Amino acid sequence: MAATGSLMDRIDAEIDAAFQRVEQLKTQKVEEFQGRQQRLEKLDGILEELREVWRPRLEALAKKFGERANVQPQIEPGRRSAKFKFKSELASIDLRFAVAPDSDVRNLVFIYDLDILPILMKFDSHDTIEFPLDAVDKVALGKWFDDRIIEFVKTYLSLHENQYYLKGHLVEDPIAKVQFPKYAAGATLEVGGKTIYFIDESTLREYQQKQSAK
Repeated sequence: MAATGSLMDRIDAEIDAAFQRVEQLKTQKVEEFQGRQQRLEKLDGILEELREVWRPRLEALAKKFGERANVQPQIEPGRRSAKFKFKSELASIDLRFAVAPDSDVRNLVFIYDLDILPILMKFDSHDTIEFPLDAVDKVALGKWFDDRIIEFVKTYLSLHENQYYLKGHLVEDPIAKVQFPKYAAGATLEVGGKTIYFIDESTLREYQQKQSAK
């Protein structure tokens, strides 16, 4: 009988230990949830403060491209993003910068995504940088934005010099007898429903003089 009693005590001890572990886990999860909620409450304030880093840089990019760039900013609780859609005859070009916390709201993740269709050359399409929520290095973050923007500009320019993208988009100046991309034309002339492209105004004038002398 004593042996059975001892066994029962051991079973009870195991059950009690299991209940204690469950209670500890519940307490831990509640504390984690409360901490996450506290960090979420601070998040929008931190993002608002960091606008001084990214906003002037993205505005500079938009200003430089002017009408060739359509910018769509998006502000959500705990998230910020800006999508640029660039006008080009050669490809569909979408650039997105975004920032959001990780799942535990302990770090901020900044995201760079570049989509170019069709894909006819190699380019860096994605990059991220991460900082602790309460310790974002503004200098490092600013440098990351600068580097990503310059990388995009290089990609955009190389695309418009790439033979695969330019295929079917080259025209010839009838005076200078040189080929160049349509988008680089310095002047155009509509004749009989057809567009004639010139490298600059001088070849256009010479063409018009020759046509009027006929």
